[in-house]
Amino acid sequence: MNGVAVRSRGVTTGQVLSLLLLFGVSDWVSAAIRYAIPEEARRGTAVGNVVADLALDLGRLPGRRLRVVSGGNKKYFGVDLTSGALLVNERIDREELCGALSPCSLSFEIVVENPLELYSGTVEIQDINDNDPVFPSSQARLEISESVAAGTRFPLESAQDPDVGINSLQTYQLSANPNFALDVQTRVDGSKYAELVLEKELDREEQRELNLVLTALDGGSPPRSAHVQIHIDVVDANDNAPVFNQSTYKASVRENTPSGTLVARISAYDLDDGPNGDIVYSFSSHTPAKVRELFALDSATGELRVKGQLDYEEAKLYEIYLQAKDKGAVPGVAHCKVLVEVVDVNDNAPEVTVTSVYSPVPEDAAPGTVVALLSVTDLDSHDNGLVNCFISPGIPFMLSSSLKNYYTLKTEGALDREKAAEYNITITAKDSGSPPLSAVKHILVQVSDVNDNAPRSSQDSYDVYVPENNVPGIPILNVSATDPDLGRNAHLSYSLLQGDTTFGHLFSINRENGTLYLLTSLDHEDQVEFSMMVQVQDGGFPPLATNVSVSVFVTDLNDNAPTVLYPHPNTTATYTDVVAPGTPAGHMVTKVVAVDADAGYNAWISYTLLQATDPSLFSVGPHNGEIFTARQLREDDAPEHTLVILLKDHGEPVLSTSATISISVAEMVKEVLPDLTDVAPASDPRRHVTFYLILAVILVSAAFFITMLSVGIFKCYKWRQSKELYNSSRSTTYRTPGPFHHIDAVRGGFTPPSFYHQVYLTTDSRQSDLLCKKPFTSSPLGSRQGTIRNGEPGLYHQIVGTASRLPAPAECGEQDQVSQFVHVVNDASFGRSFGYALHE
Repeated sequence: MNGVAVRSRGVTTGQVLSLLLLFGVSDWVSAAIRYAIPEEARRGTAVGNVVADLALDLGRLPGRRLRVVSGGNKKYFGVDLTSGALLVNERIDREELCGALSPCSLSFEIVVENPLELYSGTVEIQDINDNDPVFPSSQARLEISESVAAGTRFPLESAQDPDVGINSLQTYQLSANPNFALDVQTRVDGSKYAELVLEKELDREEQRELNLVLTALDGGSPPRSAHVQIHIDVVDANDNAPVFNQSTYKASVRENTPSGTLVARISAYDLDDGPNGDIVYSFSSHTPAKVRELFALDSATGELRVKGQLDYEEAKLYEIYLQAKDKGAVPGVAHCKVLVEVVDVNDNAPEVTVTSVYSPVPEDAAPGTVVALLSVTDLDSHDNGLVNCFISPGIPFMLSSSLKNYYTLKTEGALDREKAAEYNITITAKDSGSPPLSAVKHILVQVSDVNDNAPRSSQDSYDVYVPENNVPGIPILNVSATDPDLGRNAHLSYSLLQGDTTFGHLFSINRENGTLYLLTSLDHEDQVEFSMMVQVQDGGFPPLATNVSVSVFVTDLNDNAPTVLYPHPNTTATYTDVVAPGTPAGHMVTKVVAVDADAGYNAWISYTLLQATDPSLFSVGPHNGEIFTARQLREDDAPEHTLVILLKDHGEPVLSTSATISISVAEMVKEVLPDLTDVAPASDPRRHVTFYLILAVILVSAAFFITMLSVGIFKCYKWRQSKELYNSSRSTTYRTPGPFHHIDAVRGGFTPPSFYHQVYLTTDSRQSDLLCKKPFTSSPLGSRQGTIRNGEPGLYHQIVGTASRLPAPAECGEQDQVSQFVHVVNDASFGRSFGYALHE
């Protein structure tokens, strides 16, 4: 009890002095004693023996007038003069005396006369557990929204216990429940209070209210307790969207159904209450207007009814999208689909079409030999369009169906031409409508003598297109073949004819099912086409076989970025183009030359001016790379210009590269290409340069024309000589060649060393492409065929000498003569001429 405030009730100093003056005694003795008793002690309970504790003479007490003096109106203590014991005179309630203070004590004074002596004493009143905890009310009510997140706290009213120490309120307990937990906290003064903690989110749709019991316990033995009923109302939140009973409703309506007929009744429910749970049905926003004209929807009941005139021939099925929306502040929406099938009436008779008749039929044909193929159509639907076919009984034929509405007429028994040379077969087709409709077809089948049948492929040749960079081991083709024979004679095996030994490393075929596999990854830039022969052989004796031609074309992917040929990207030399001051707008200064190893659209190069010293001075042709002056050059323009050209192909993804062009503004050309320095005269290169350029163009053009004319005559002569050989050899199928390589050319000396077989100009070129193709052929002559196709028009430079002037397709092979095409471009703005040659 040390350090705790004590309330003392005793004699004050003034009272003691009054007593001293009253008795006229000048000397007195003071002593202090201390006792402890529990509260609520009964009257007469001995607190302690004060006479003994103060060492007083018990026999003299009557004459000394010993008495107890205490403050207040009540005299809590008295002394038994016969025994000297301090006794309880009044009921002592600790809570009434001290309240929450602890420890609680009462002070008293003992006055003894003759001689006068004053003694002080203190009695500590010990607490007992005589009070229950008390809540302010017996019930508590909370309203909690179901949208409150877990972890939210709700303070509760605290219970009060006037006892102190261990007998005071010590803890709270909460009845078991799945949603809330109790967190007991301690205040600074040591009192306890409780908070509800939401551990699991509430769901009003599962439980609308909760009833909990909060119990307050003190620390007495036995403990005392108090209870309060906690009623929790779960407040609804619009946390549930409407839900349809079905995501898809199906209904069928006859095309002659009158307006107002019920088609379907959709139903949705919402677990929320009030406006949050009220549902309104409507068409979805993307429902076509035609559907709204034909059908009506009740917004309250969800009944879908016919509104317009349904027509089976116009539409056999309607897909109607509907929605259900509640009336909450933020309404929830649900969607469903109604499939309405329009049912047709049986007003169309079946129609039998004979696709093909295999007549005559060999008399040794095995049972199951196909005689005819039939197709049956009925414009009606469902049972009205379900057609069954029958043939006349008593004949060795039967009908079988492997596909819907398709029938095969086959032999069912052995045929004997000597007994019956022909059969007139009646085929009856009848639908399943009510009443049923039918149609009749007659087929005349003749019987003939045939000895054998070779395997038959569905087609004589296959063209397979495989993208380059493929995954090795993938199947690329299934060669399909049939044999009308039975048993071993109809068992087919597939193999590759070894025309080229390298094909064994590239291709493989499954002997049983004819699946052709690609064993390695192909590259379009290495080889565009592979040709081979597949042999389909039956198991008869002797075996019969059929050869099928297979051509595999490697299609191009955009796996090569454009390559700049001019200016050369890998040289340290600087190519500077010169333009004179005052040059007008639209003057072509130079051209960027580029090639893309890909083909077709992947190799179509576009040019963009990415960066320039003066962006307003120059522009670049988007398709040909030609650099023009965008305006007239002025004297204040910079003397040196650097242009960065971005080159992009049109593949997916787009690949690009860049080229840097240097242009000088000067009065005269000070530098020319190193390979053309011999063209300029030694004496005065500036006075007669135009004359020499014109003369060079004329001479080169004449030489080129004569050369091309000679080559054309020679090729025509050879073509006529080999015409009979080509006609006698097995025909070579011309196939669409793989995509061409694109190349732009403007100056001499920039032809890449790997440029062969194909030359294709830019999109603005008006010249032709030279394409050499080496297709597969089974002929021992191994002929080589060539094709020439026209290029795209529009190149600014006119290239003299085009491949289109050849009188016949040029032959390209390993033994061909090397041909040269010399092209001359006359650039009047530069006043000089450049030539270039394309070498194969």
